[in-house]
Amino acid sequence: MEGSSGTGLIAGSGTVAITDSKTVVGRVGATPSSNRPPATLPGLAAPATTDTDVAAITLDDDPIALLAEFTQREWCDGLPIIAPTEQRVAAMLGGRDGAQMMGSMPPLWRQATLEKLAINAVMAGCETAAFPIILAAVEAMLDPAFNLYGVQATTHPVAPLLVVNGPYGRQVGLHSGSGCFGPGFRANATIGRAIRLILLNVGGAWPGRYDMATQGSPAKFAYCIAENEAAAPWGPLHEGDVVTVYGGEAPHNVNDHVSTTAAGILGNVADTAVSLGSNVGWYFSQAQLMVVLGPEHAKTIAGDGLERADVQRFVYENARQPLSLMRLGGMWGMQDWPRWMNATTDPDARLPRVPSPDDVFVVVAGGSGKHSAVVPNCTFSRAVSRPIRTA
Repeated sequence: MEGSSGTGLIAGSGTVAITDSKTVVGRVGATPSSNRPPATLPGLAAPATTDTDVAAITLDDDPIALLAEFTQREWCDGLPIIAPTEQRVAAMLGGRDGAQMMGSMPPLWRQATLEKLAINAVMAGCETAAFPIILAAVEAMLDPAFNLYGVQATTHPVAPLLVVNGPYGRQVGLHSGSGCFGPGFRANATIGRAIRLILLNVGGAWPGRYDMATQGSPAKFAYCIAENEAAAPWGPLHEGDVVTVYGGEAPHNVNDHVSTTAAGILGNVADTAVSLGSNVGWYFSQAQLMVVLGPEHAKTIAGDGLERADVQRFVYENARQPLSLMRLGGMWGMQDWPRWMNATTDPDARLPRVPSPDDVFVVVAGGSGKHSAVVPNCTFSRAVSRPIRTA
């Protein structure tokens, strides 16, 4: 946080100005104890109200005080933040017009301006080179096919997973190897966190208030990886600099230290992909699965002569359960199935959980070890990809 007198700090829905050793936080449209949303001003969260009353508070200019204030006002995720000073936000924008709008972000349908995205990126600790990836991801999330309203507001514990392809992601430090879903990698952690702060502060989806996830998920803190393209025997998910946004649960581990064939490994993958409590397949037209193969599993599968399309078809055809079992749980009675599926009565019939093999995404990521993962989607969101524009 800048300590010089008069340094501007853009924060929340108001402004923060540093004066000597104190930081003054101004919030528009609410008193310090109000739960009412603030009015429209450049900042993290600008709902569509027109109140003009400003309540200001003063706090010590130190990271602990900043965190306490931002947490009390629900401007952050509970973790320490980088103060979004005007200089830092301008650097993140990199000459872009901060007033440019990318669209309305649900569930509160606030305007996602570039300035608001930059503020959240600064708070998350992103380097400026990460901003093009964030912009591409937001563009993808705002595509109606992704159904961000559903992803944000559902009781299901899902979050947008970013999978980044291409040299630019590697250049900014996105990790695709051992522990890629975990801690220790700044680009993964901060880009993923920036997306979550944007969903909280711009979209307005706070736990228990618009984000109605029953238990939530650790994936709601940060969920961003690169594909391990060097270990992908079939080439990358997408050629070039591309980010794919997928509304998914946290990874479901596939532990297979025994199989020495593609059929053995993929049989375990298919078994992990479906369960009685799975969301996948109930809203059939939007159901998808993502298979994240560890490099060792991918090498074994490719060694048996299978291509990516073969993996997709195997999972499509084998990630199924008998109708008699499906009737015992999940969302039975609430399913949105095509007529032919609803007309099926054979208890032994094994109905597909996704519409086609193309709805099974196959990615390679991770390091050594005989583990892979399945990421089920939230059953009403379609993955969307966008190019990363660096110029």
